[in-house]
Amino acid sequence: MKKIILLLSVLCIAAVSNAQDIKTICNNINNLNTAILNGSIKRQDAAGQFKTLIDQLKKTGYKASSSGWVFPLKGYRSSAIGGTNGNGYSDKGYNFLDGNKHAAHPAHDIFINDRNQDCLDDRTHQPVDVLVVDDGIVIACTNEWDPSSSLRGGKFIWVYHPAQNFFTYYAHNQAIFVKPGDEIKQGQKIAEVGRTGYNAYKKRSPTHLHFSAFHLVNDLPVPYNPYLQLKKAKTI
Repeated sequence: MKKIILLLSVLCIAAVSNAQDIKTICNNINNLNTAILNGSIKRQDAAGQFKTLIDQLKKTGYKASSSGWVFPLKGYRSSAIGGTNGNGYSDKGYNFLDGNKHAAHPAHDIFINDRNQDCLDDRTHQPVDVLVVDDGIVIACTNEWDPSSSLRGGKFIWVYHPAQNFFTYYAHNQAIFVKPGDEIKQGQKIAEVGRTGYNAYKKRSPTHLHFSAFHLVNDLPVPYNPYLQLKKAKTI
């Protein structure tokens, strides 16, 4: 019995240590992402640090499953995606290391019913929940944004999905309910749709979620078009 108790104690200590490691690594990624957005770090240095941190995150042994996607807006489906057949997506000229100055629009804007732009669904009169599409770890986010800021993403979230080695990005949120290092499950509420961000805040912009997906290529996030995955995603 004493051996069993000792073994359980060791396993608990190891689990706590691993969780602390994940949180520390993700906080470092978050700080690095902020430096990239601000342009306060050289591109070569940023690339090297990002590779090192993602390698460290992989070595924590975090396990996640993958069983297809959940649509990232609760109560909505792919018909809410802007454009025709996903033609609003354009990744030409995008580079992660450009930070807030990046070109292109490697994303799909998913619009909610919000004619008066109060960030509430016109049918339910409630905020619209942003859901994570698959199991993952929050690696970067910010829950602060000022209307005078030039930050285009506003209140955003980056999630790493270890099972398939890809990232998702959720921007323009009104409120965020996660922090770096959080291990999140598919369909979990991570934010509420909003109008934060340099362009999204303006009256000409309908209220929407800016959603992107990225593969890891040469140790950096490179966008890919997730339209077909969004089309097949399950609505909650």
